Amino acid sequence: MVTSRTWFTPQQRSELWERWKGGQCVADIARALERRNKSGVYRVLALNGGIAPMPRRRSRRALRLEEREEISRGIAAGRTIRRVAQVLGRSPSTVSREIKRNGGCSAYRASGADRHAWERALRPKACRLARHGALRWRVAQKLALQWSPEQISGWLKRQFPADQHMQLSHETIYRSLFIQTRGVLKKELMAHLRTARQMRQAKGGTAKRGLGQIVDTVSIRERPGEVEERAVPGHWEGDLLTGANNTHIATLVERQTRFVMLLKVPSKDTATVVGALAKHVRKLPQHLRRSLTWDRGKEMADHKSFTVATKVQVYFCDPRSPWQRGSNENTNGLLRQYFPRGTDLSQFSQTYLNKIALRLNQRPRKTLGFETPADRLQAVLH
Repeated sequence: MVTSRTWFTPQQRSELWERWKGGQCVADIARALERRNKSGVYRVLALNGGIAPMPRRRSRRALRLEEREEISRGIAAGRTIRRVAQVLGRSPSTVSREIKRNGGCSAYRASGADRHAWERALRPKACRLARHGALRWRVAQKLALQWSPEQISGWLKRQFPADQHMQLSHETIYRSLFIQTRGVLKKELMAHLRTARQMRQAKGGTAKRGLGQIVDTVSIRERPGEVEERAVPGHWEGDLLTGANNTHIATLVERQTRFVMLLKVPSKDTATVVGALAKHVRKLPQHLRRSLTWDRGKEMADHKSFTVATKVQVYFCDPRSPWQRGSNENTNGLLRQYFPRGTDLSQFSQTYLNKIALRLNQRPRKTLGFETPADRLQAVLH
């Protein structure tokens, strides 16, 4: 029988968190725990910011339930505190404090005393960001620039390699945002996270993209080995970022440096897209014009004209394989922070697109050893 209880046993909570960490959604977890609706599961997750709490353990020095039962029996038998302590192998002061803090000899009950001790043990320690103002200020500053917690963590390690007090993990930042936000980091800073969520989410699947029929395509499998190995700069990945009302932005990512370029395109037809790409690519130095990898969208149907105009060979991904342009797919995900789904992209000028590209290019990237794409490209150019 499905129950509507909102409380969970310790075993159920453990199963809830295991399923959440395994990637199950709230509805699936509620169904597995035989809950009539998912609100109870969501409340448990939201209370902890979607981050599984550390399992609680009693100190080995703390009194155990069986010891408290011995104290209760000793009181009932009229034994002195010193005698009870001697039987337990404990200090008389330990037994005396235990009895006093739980109502005295007349009101002492072992089960109640044990439960109250477990509750009193909840003494949350202030997190590192609450205790270190300089570190908190730097983290908040970078969050306001839309840096991810992982980027901030990597940057701090590079910036302060010898100062452990100025370093922390990205998980600590997430915990401070999702769990310990009150009085630590302003809650408004959560809006700067790429997803703007209120808690850590379980990982889900990705949607498949449609296919375009393009004549005389050159398969990605025919690319030179230097492209796959990112051995030399000048190999790009591209795609269209789609918005409301059939509006689009062309995105280009250089594979070695992860440098991003954004192009305003008035429409999706192949002549417009290819023309805009060719005009932009021709401005690049010759050694940064080697190849372009695209998906199978029809906007690149006139890819031969692009190659003639730029001398850049276009390679096409396999059907239903956007992961073959991994750098570009990742970048498009980052861009959704600035251009959410359902946004009319025609309202943004090329100047604004250049500003967003600059912001991405000045973010440290984990895959670059927490250097920035701008720094990597500058090294290539000089």
